[in-house]
Amino acid sequence: MSAADAGRDQVLVGVVVRVHGLRGEVVVEPHTDSPSERFAAGAVFDARTTRGESRGSIEVRASRPHSGRLLVTFAGVDDRDAAEALRGLRLLLATSELPPADDPDEFHVHQLEGLPVELADGSPVGTVREVVHGPGGELLVLRRSGADDALVPFVSAIVPTVDLDTGRIVIDPPEGLLDPVD
Repeated sequence: MSAADAGRDQVLVGVVVRVHGLRGEVVVEPHTDSPSERFAAGAVFDARTTRGESRGSIEVRASRPHSGRLLVTFAGVDDRDAAEALRGLRLLLATSELPPADDPDEFHVHQLEGLPVELADGSPVGTVREVVHGPGGELLVLRRSGADDALVPFVSAIVPTVDLDTGRIVIDPPEGLLDPVD
């Protein structure tokens, strides 16, 4: 789920994957660069189903890292049956609660999604549909009119300009990057 799916005022910070144990603990797949901060005791999220239906707010009681994911206990969830009811929930946070990036070359995903992308000469390329976090770095998924989506590595050599004030991204793609795949 992208920020656009969540709404421009919320970002996805985690998904409840499955139950862990008998005492209400769940495994959460984090979607944040700061899992220990986001999932600290007392953190409150808007919980939504995969269809976007609200399940109200949910408060973290405790969390701990486990095999690249988090084991999280939520307030009021004290047994396996209650935890099972959380499976698949998407945990959202208001964008207003996110601190500004420390580095001027760092951006929150929700700031990029939906921005128009153009070449240096002003030619339109598409719109950022999603930011994918891969093992080699981030990729901008560009929705293009009349063409397949394009994957653009989010590196300064290819994406020299991200201007949030004017709401645009300028790319300088190497030859062939935007060509259709045969």
